[in-house]
Amino acid sequence: MPFPSLPTPLARALDARSYAEPTPVQQAVLDTENGRDLLVSAQTGSGKTVAFGLAIADVLLAADETLPAPGAPLALAIAPTRELALQVQRELTWLYAETGARVIASVGGMDPRREARALEAGAHIVVGTPGRLRDHLERGRLVPTRLRAVILDEADEMLDMGFREDLEFILAATPSERRTLLFSATLPKAIVALAERYQRDALRLAVAGETRGHADIAYRAVRVMPREVEHAVVNVLRFVDSPVAIVFCNTRDGVRHLQASLTERGFSAVALSGELGQGERNAALQALRDGRARVCVATDVAARGIDLPGLDLVIHADLPHDAEVMQHRSGRTGRAGRKGTSVVLVPPARRRRAEQMFAVARVNVEWSGPPTAEEIRELDRERMMSDPLLAEVEPEEDRDWERDWASALLERFPPERLAAALARLYRSRIPVPEEVGDPGYEPPRRADPRVGAPLGAPRIGEDEPGIWFRLNLGRRDRAEPGRLLPMLTRRGQIGRGDIGAIRISERETTFEVRGSAADAFADAFARRGPADLRLERMQGEAPAPAKAPRSSRATKHRREVSKVQRG
Repeated sequence: MPFPSLPTPLARALDARSYAEPTPVQQAVLDTENGRDLLVSAQTGSGKTVAFGLAIADVLLAADETLPAPGAPLALAIAPTRELALQVQRELTWLYAETGARVIASVGGMDPRREARALEAGAHIVVGTPGRLRDHLERGRLVPTRLRAVILDEADEMLDMGFREDLEFILAATPSERRTLLFSATLPKAIVALAERYQRDALRLAVAGETRGHADIAYRAVRVMPREVEHAVVNVLRFVDSPVAIVFCNTRDGVRHLQASLTERGFSAVALSGELGQGERNAALQALRDGRARVCVATDVAARGIDLPGLDLVIHADLPHDAEVMQHRSGRTGRAGRKGTSVVLVPPARRRRAEQMFAVARVNVEWSGPPTAEEIRELDRERMMSDPLLAEVEPEEDRDWERDWASALLERFPPERLAAALARLYRSRIPVPEEVGDPGYEPPRRADPRVGAPLGAPRIGEDEPGIWFRLNLGRRDRAEPGRLLPMLTRRGQIGRGDIGAIRISERETTFEVRGSAADAFADAFARRGPADLRLERMQGEAPAPAKAPRSSRATKHRREVSKVQRG
């Protein structure tokens, strides 16, 4: 369904941005009668900013196509975070560009004196955060007397963040005859009470199909080894190869560590967390928008309200705290009709919690292991073969010298060497995939106390004989089952159920591998294991259990007892 009749400047702006038809929330807002207050329930990413920009056009423009000279603002939009407010400012700026509108931002973390000068110079629309807007009102810098419309965007988030008092102060300071539009992903009692107090006969709109789940987002749950989360992030980024991706961590330390690790591996990655200044956060977002960075590692608070073009992938490196957080994170992609993918990394110990979270969110999830290095290398080969550089015809002005160079190369080097050099050059531009294992915790059973075997799996030796191996790592090297088991399964490319008993002595470790998996394990370990790790297949009977070292206290006690006995 095409857009209904709109003011000519706004219609041209939408056409220039290839807006062929309204999203459901935009259609719902446009279908209501002019001038009425609205209480709209719609998810982030549904096109809300354009929706309320179109909704207030009648009170701003009237019958005119251009706005009068800027003065005291005509419309006020309030958002919970700096990033969201700046995003709303950008959206309204292009939407109202042909009307001569002056749209300014007023947010925490920016220079308040510069904002004061901008307000004094005049504006048509002011977009800001609650605290900063209240400060300008109290100081007399923001004059509310001419306001014809007030918009509250993501009102539930603003209440959750403790802005109730600021919102009530702002709304009480604005003219009573204003039009008030309240947008919220959810409508808890506090939001309804706010609407009843500050809106007049508001029409309540719940946009069908967008209240839960984000239909344009495909959810993937990826099983990961506890110590391989970082490697799994690398492989998912390489496998999906999204123009822009966000990786969520639960802590600032996690963001710092993962961003540094991804940068070291060759990804163009930036970080967003609460400890960064506003200038640093703006620089990071700009790097993502202009293509200098492709991966953003962020905490939940720092990424709230972000909308980035080309964002097709969200990775939850840390399991979200609950279903609502998961959906809010995932909502950074799949926006305004675009398709997106949300990947949740799930170590074995968090599987039950993850399944409960998916059930509460009512999303369909596809489970799998992490993308393997071999799968990624195969994809890289296909991507190289379809690279536009190989398919495009060289421009006329470059054709002569390119053919001359090509002829010179073919005269000096055989084609096979040139092709190999081209492949090396292509691979040098992309991060190397990681070797990862799949915990394969299927079927869903409780853990067996025996190391490496799911409950109900036959013991190694019961259904087939086990093969013993010796490794030159022992207690002196801080070897312990919790560290050895992931390393053996990863480097040997086998499941935990294929490993039986593990016996650690002072200088070495012996362990049992299922007989049918032993040859493949030995070959894979030889290829992937570092040179200083020596693996040896043992012959004959199983080794005796290693004796635990006696503590120095016990040894001292025995010596003292012996002295007493010797008298």
